[in-house]
Amino acid sequence: MNIIIQKIKKLSLLIVNCTLLIVNCTLLYSCSSPKNEVSSPDGRIKVAFKTNIEGEMFYDVKVDDNIFIDDSQLGFDAKDGLNLKNSFEIIKTEFSSKDETWEQIWGENKNIRNHYNEMAIHLANIDSTYLIIRFRLFNDGLGFRYEYKVKDTDKIILTDELTTFNIKENGVSWSIPASFETYELLYRTLPLNEVEDANTPFTFKTTRPQDYKSTSLSVNESISSESVSESVSIYASIHEAALTDFPEMTLKLTAQGSQLKAKLAPYPNSNIKAIFEKDNFISPWRTIQISDKAVGLINSNLILNLNEPCVLEGDLSWIRPMKYVGVWWGMHLGVESWVMGDRHGATTENAKRYIDFAANNNIDAVLFEGWNEGWDSWGGRQNFDFTKAYADFDIDEIMRYAKTKNVEVIGHHETGGNIINYENQLEEAYRWTKEKGINCVKTGYAGGLPDFHNHHGQHNVRHYRKVVETAAKHHITLDVHEPIKPTGIRRTYPNMMTREGARGMEWNAWSEGNPPEHHVMLPFTRLLAGPMDYTPGTFDILFDNTRNSPQRKKWNDNDKGNSRVNTTLAKQLANWVILYSPLQMASDMIEHYEGHPAFQFFRDFNPDCDWSEALQGEPGEYVAIVRRAGEDFFLGAATNGSAREIEIPLTFLEKGKSYEATIYSDGDDAHWETNPTSYKIEKKTVSSNDTLFIKMAAGGGCAVYLMHNS
Repeated sequence: MNIIIQKIKKLSLLIVNCTLLIVNCTLLYSCSSPKNEVSSPDGRIKVAFKTNIEGEMFYDVKVDDNIFIDDSQLGFDAKDGLNLKNSFEIIKTEFSSKDETWEQIWGENKNIRNHYNEMAIHLANIDSTYLIIRFRLFNDGLGFRYEYKVKDTDKIILTDELTTFNIKENGVSWSIPASFETYELLYRTLPLNEVEDANTPFTFKTTRPQDYKSTSLSVNESISSESVSESVSIYASIHEAALTDFPEMTLKLTAQGSQLKAKLAPYPNSNIKAIFEKDNFISPWRTIQISDKAVGLINSNLILNLNEPCVLEGDLSWIRPMKYVGVWWGMHLGVESWVMGDRHGATTENAKRYIDFAANNNIDAVLFEGWNEGWDSWGGRQNFDFTKAYADFDIDEIMRYAKTKNVEVIGHHETGGNIINYENQLEEAYRWTKEKGINCVKTGYAGGLPDFHNHHGQHNVRHYRKVVETAAKHHITLDVHEPIKPTGIRRTYPNMMTREGARGMEWNAWSEGNPPEHHVMLPFTRLLAGPMDYTPGTFDILFDNTRNSPQRKKWNDNDKGNSRVNTTLAKQLANWVILYSPLQMASDMIEHYEGHPAFQFFRDFNPDCDWSEALQGEPGEYVAIVRRAGEDFFLGAATNGSAREIEIPLTFLEKGKSYEATIYSDGDDAHWETNPTSYKIEKKTVSSNDTLFIKMAAGGGCAVYLMHNS
């Protein structure tokens, strides 16, 4: 009997062990088989792709052999029974590489290296869906996109994107809340696991113990206190590239730690996210820029490299960077108006005054807002006429006068959100604009869209693309306000030069203003997506020790008593360098520049740079950026609400040559809140062997013009 009992126990144990073996094998298969992997050219970044037993798709990202993005899901949900997410099997995997250098017409850097390794996973499922997931790995990060083709259908309707970013370690992040209507929001600094939702670029930093291999520890092993004492930080930013026929992607925190899931802008009153009247679609690239240093994100060209090359042909000299002033700030202050009347800003007389100022101060162009009929319809369903000027704005005389002064005129198309009205006039408006001799147009979309569409859905993304293509056909460049966020389309259509897409200067005219940290947050967040028309350069900075004192000067009736520019004057100069735009504005009313010694920096400034590098900085704390234009250099440094001293070795200067440095810095008694207009100017001769010691006041900055000595 005992022998029988022992045999039964052994048999039971064998069954249990076999069961555990089967379970473990199943778990192993579901996590890692089949598996494909590709590395960045320098080998530091690796991406692995896998499917589980249900044919669901996952990827992970390693940096220096440590898990950075843990297993994260891929795929989409769709209507009408289309299966875009599971039952997939790998048909084949293709690997390729490219290493080339291409040249931009304009940009932070004229020459861009495009060096990557690619892995294209070909998949199919039992529901006749064919899919390629294409991964491209660069030394500064990666991108991946979906290329779907569905048999036996003539329409694909997406209802959700399943893409996740399962960030392995918690960390700190810098972002704005997710919104499908606006990007004009203040940035937050939050732990990764406290970000409920966010727009992109979504920038973050994680920290792990030095030399810690996250894949090498078992469940029961722990990290020693000695290994924790030294740590390695990774800075990263999640965004998208080549957004052309798709809703924008935002991020939403899931219930699992620091895992972020894609959330797409929807169609009105619907769970529909995208509609394709065909049997295939290609998504935008989902991107992750990666760097050891925060400034490495700024120096990355990944977003541009994931866009198609320029499609415009022939002589492209009509596309050129410019400095400009404009009839604009006075309207936000309330001392001028967009509507024709006693305070109308865009009059023939005022236009000529601005043109004269531009001609006398080495400024290329002048912007006129409020020039055309339709502004009196504001507040209802705005109905602008884009080919009919107000009676007091003689456009033919203004264009004649501007030509004699060799000054460009920047047109203005405010739609008020009425894109139906705009598209009805689009072709004729751009033909007429070019006929008048206007080569650049600023557009605006401040208002609700028809049929309750949101600003960032597929419907409006298609509209923005249509405008870019129409403008290109007529050889007109664009500056878009209330835009869809930049995703590198400027490579394909370089006439798309700059956009707003964040809280810009105008917020200082009628709100509490943008805080001192805002300007040193933007280079690490919004500007990672592309150039921004922030419109820096206001010199008339209001200040008061008590801020709410009844004696405090007010700009205008829109000023609620706390409106002001929250920087020093020197920081306003620095922002012309830091906040990159190929169309760079001196935003103040021109009377505040007349005879001002500090305005010489803008006279000397050249927005058509050849090379740029972010030298130092941390998000929301400080930043220093240098740009070269021809043989000269322009350096901008800025800080948040804390005073700061930094050292800048001038090793970027050409060796063996000397430069005259004109340094515009904060005065010894400067402070953004109590004494913002205190500044000083000094000159010295420097070379690549020298170091600049920059002292910045709270909320301050420093701008340096380094002129090559011939």
